[in-house]
Amino acid sequence: MNHYPEAIVKLINSLSTLPGIGKKTAERLALHILHAPDHEAATLAGDIVELKTSVRLCSSCFALSDNDHCRICSDPARDPSVICVVENPTDMAAIENSGSFSGHYHILGGVLSPIDGIGPDDIRLAELFTRADPGKVSEIILATKTNVEGEATAAYIQDRLKAAGIRITRIASGVPMGGDLQYVDPLTMQKAMEKRYGF
Repeated sequence: MNHYPEAIVKLINSLSTLPGIGKKTAERLALHILHAPDHEAATLAGDIVELKTSVRLCSSCFALSDNDHCRICSDPARDPSVICVVENPTDMAAIENSGSFSGHYHILGGVLSPIDGIGPDDIRLAELFTRADPGKVSEIILATKTNVEGEATAAYIQDRLKAAGIRITRIASGVPMGGDLQYVDPLTMQKAMEKRYGF
């Protein structure tokens, strides 16, 4: 890359720090930005600056927001008595895209993982337990992933809230629609067998 001017090399290096962007892709993106009309490059730069200055966490559910409360928490049509607990904003987005949930969320910002040094104080469990007021909340849906850490986090939450008088549920898991059983991992197969239902 020594044949490029320093400004291009710096941009390539910056872009290559993004997840999923290698040096070749970063090089293509940098050259595209270089040859794009000035207003497009300025818009991209402005959007990045605006993102960094205006986006924050919702003070209630910790979703990404441009106000103190996110659009979901501010929506009067949503049911605040049902809280769906997820690990991160992308999990919330997946549920929202399904159109299957009309309550509020709580984003933990991770899962319990003692091997990685992540304990209860390292994710937003205290905030969840504060929100779990039986006078205001009727159900908490645990929608953490079905891997070991996600299951451990869900079990920890369930154990801590079992005396609160709030209905605690766990999202169903198992073989995906159209899935071939020979490619299903053992944990998914175990969950599918445990959560089987009658016709």
